[in-house]
Amino acid sequence: MEHKSPGEYILAIDAGTTGITVMLLDRNAREVSRAYSEIEQHYPRPGWVEHDPDEIRQAVISLMERASGSITPAEIAAVGITNQRETAILWDRITGRAVHNAIVWQCRRTQDICRSMEEAGLGRKINSKTGLRLDPYFSATKIHWLLENVPDLRKRAENGEIAFGTVDSWVLWNLTGGEVHATDPTNACRTLLYNIETMQWDNELLDIFGIPQEVLPEVKESSGLFGTCVASLLGDEIDIRAIAGDQQAALFGQGCVNPGDSKNTYGTGCFLLVNTGKERYDSEVGLLTTLGCGPAGEAAYALEGAVFSAGSAIQWLQNGLQIIRAAHETESIAETVPDSGGVYLVPAFTGLGAPYWDMAARGALLGLTPGINRGHIVRATLESIAYQVCDLVDAASRDVGLRLTSLKADGGVSANATLMQFQADVLGIPVEVPENIETTVLGAAFLAGLSCGFWENNAELEELRRMKCVYEPNLTEDERKHLLEGWRAAVGAVLTPKPEPQASNTEA
Repeated sequence: MEHKSPGEYILAIDAGTTGITVMLLDRNAREVSRAYSEIEQHYPRPGWVEHDPDEIRQAVISLMERASGSITPAEIAAVGITNQRETAILWDRITGRAVHNAIVWQCRRTQDICRSMEEAGLGRKINSKTGLRLDPYFSATKIHWLLENVPDLRKRAENGEIAFGTVDSWVLWNLTGGEVHATDPTNACRTLLYNIETMQWDNELLDIFGIPQEVLPEVKESSGLFGTCVASLLGDEIDIRAIAGDQQAALFGQGCVNPGDSKNTYGTGCFLLVNTGKERYDSEVGLLTTLGCGPAGEAAYALEGAVFSAGSAIQWLQNGLQIIRAAHETESIAETVPDSGGVYLVPAFTGLGAPYWDMAARGALLGLTPGINRGHIVRATLESIAYQVCDLVDAASRDVGLRLTSLKADGGVSANATLMQFQADVLGIPVEVPENIETTVLGAAFLAGLSCGFWENNAELEELRRMKCVYEPNLTEDERKHLLEGWRAAVGAVLTPKPEPQASNTEA
């Protein structure tokens, strides 16, 4: 263990999908200050989603200045970074400028690439090495698309002139003045290029996706020294001591560091992670095998289920239907009705994630009658989030062979008491919400603090994880079953028909 850090604060950066948060935390893991900025979403074509990498860079630097305020760099023990995963950025190693907008994890432009690879029989091999599905969600086909569609980019990449990174690597590169090109296992494992058995970039996968080794970042442990913020940013150098993908950071922030521990983050999407420790589980029911962090920040296996539309479904109420003015209104509006009136929303705006993995599915609002009003639709939207999480928990329980006895919740949408109560009701288990629901930020801070000795060990961290409230289930088993049957029927209505198998005339 290194010497006790002289600083009094940790600065944590959360570069998320819809916005960036920078938070200053003290030794009691309490928020001292915070700064936030939204990130503009670009939709150049239907199903395409992009971010401006320079906007991300500028926002991070500006927010670090605002959050640190009058605090001197000497008082900041370390910086931790957590980020939206899978989003792909390519940039010029000399100029440091991105060669194209970032392609966001939600983007579906590489769906045809994935389909052709699946038809070529590559899906099973890719899954065995990465634990992931062959899907546009992940980074590799995004990189491939950029190399094929930006003029001269492939040649420049092969010549070592181009760097690839998920958002963490882009932020790290810019904070270190272009000195460090690195990532961590929790981000590397989301690219379809990282072998979770060997814990290395995989040459066979690079060949499959046509990606030159020269673009890849170095992979370092999630909790450790990544580099140093250049002095020009805050007035002096500060060590960057942690990187973790947002969902794995939240898992660590919630204290889910032992096998069987689980959490669900309610953000733009929903992400359930179950820590499985040193044992790798390969899902039989549509979940992903991924990497998280153990008690000291070391790589550990986890099962993950992803729901694509959670907070984004609430945004749809605001920006699409325009029946709410702000997300926080959904709680009071939903409480104007006793239930959803038999209405189900299936928010498959960009397809359905786990456990269905139907990218062609599209959203639907079912069960409408003349008596349905705004309250029913808002409540049905909140309930759709809980139903999707219920599907994930059920799938994870079957994979790991145990029934979860409680669920730890976090993320901005977990502040909605109506949703959290309904979540407990349809799961039939307690839902625990911490005092600090920004557990992605907390996880990045904890990982950075462990690395520099700001906090000694996970036992000390456990004392700092404070619970705000626990929602107990109120429904009978028959009531739960009835609601879930209605949900599954609604999902069945939007799933795309699977093609009938064709008889082959070719001999084996």
